[in-house]
Amino acid sequence: MAVTSAAVRTATAGALRHWLLKRIGFNVNQCGFAPRSSTAYRHGVPRQRIDLTSHCHTSQAPSAGPCEEVEECSRVQTAGGPVDNGGRHVILTYRLDRATIQELCAQLEPDLMSPIRQPTGIPPLVQVMSVLHFLARGSFQTTVAISSGMSQPMFSKVLSRVLSALLKHMRRYIVFPEVGDLPTVKSDFYALGHIPNIIGAIDGTHVALVPPRESEQVYRNRKSYHSMNVQVVCLADQYISHVNAKFPGSVHDVYIMRNSSIPYVMEQLQRHRVWLIGDSGYPNLSWLLTPVRNPRTSAEERYNEAHGRTRRVMERTFGLLKARFRCLHMTGGSLMYSPRNVSQIIVACCMLHNLALRRQVPFLQEDGPDGGVVAAVEPVESDEEEDEEDDTDNRDTVIQQYFQ
Repeated sequence: MAVTSAAVRTATAGALRHWLLKRIGFNVNQCGFAPRSSTAYRHGVPRQRIDLTSHCHTSQAPSAGPCEEVEECSRVQTAGGPVDNGGRHVILTYRLDRATIQELCAQLEPDLMSPIRQPTGIPPLVQVMSVLHFLARGSFQTTVAISSGMSQPMFSKVLSRVLSALLKHMRRYIVFPEVGDLPTVKSDFYALGHIPNIIGAIDGTHVALVPPRESEQVYRNRKSYHSMNVQVVCLADQYISHVNAKFPGSVHDVYIMRNSSIPYVMEQLQRHRVWLIGDSGYPNLSWLLTPVRNPRTSAEERYNEAHGRTRRVMERTFGLLKARFRCLHMTGGSLMYSPRNVSQIIVACCMLHNLALRRQVPFLQEDGPDGGVVAAVEPVESDEEEDEEDDTDNRDTVIQQYFQ
């Protein structure tokens, strides 16, 4: 009887996975893996895998045309017109299109393959898609696990595995501008507010979590809820070039900035005369421009207006990040994981946010009176403290040269 029940559960889980993949347009026999019940899969025989360059890899001769089903599965349907219903459903559910999901899966597959004797049997594509669904919706693990055809304990293992595999590639997805990129980056920022030589906007945002019982107060932020305080530097196109998600909510933005790699990186770039831009909660440094707290001249007022227009990209970045990945927004509830795991989730969402931008995956809203998602703009409040301004010479020079 026990054997029969186990067989029924296995068959049901397999059927659910196949139904899920077919429903959104993936061909389960050709999208990079064999079914779970396959003898080849269970015994570790090499499986057919997609060649992402030619869209298809089969036993056919090289001269044969690409597989139509896989080509259809990989096609990006967002250029030159609205996304079709199938493509829209994929992006709404996973925040990435089909082709990007497949490429991400191919990149992570070496780390997601189960050892031969480990009885998981979850194909890498299903692992990646289930985690993307979880990050996008901010749902409970049980809900995502059921829709993916696995148990909640199994999904918990899958989540940890996919996050670990993804974070190995962090330096590929989150990159600070290099010297050769500076002219383009500065030009993009100048178009926002006409302040020269800006290469990034810096600020912090809070991601709610259930705190550890032994250190509950450390995670209580100034708004009286528990969170991680996340420092982000973004570019003019909302690309995230730096993220630090290690500090609890009670820690001030300035402390996080001073204990990150940002001061070192910016000091190395000072010979290029470039700056970051931040709110009045930060001190004015040789590489960081902040607004004038009490403007006394029309030039200082014009500078503050330009500063505000430029820094607004930070608000849009936070809004889009949290709208795209609801697990980071308060409407998705507090993340019920250890601070270490919450940090991994935050960084992974930032990586996927950059991937979506670089692949030009559109941000789609749910149907409904409120769009079903938070607005893609999050107001950023200044977190001021009594901190003396260290260096106003550069700011004064900018005001005199460009805003007189």
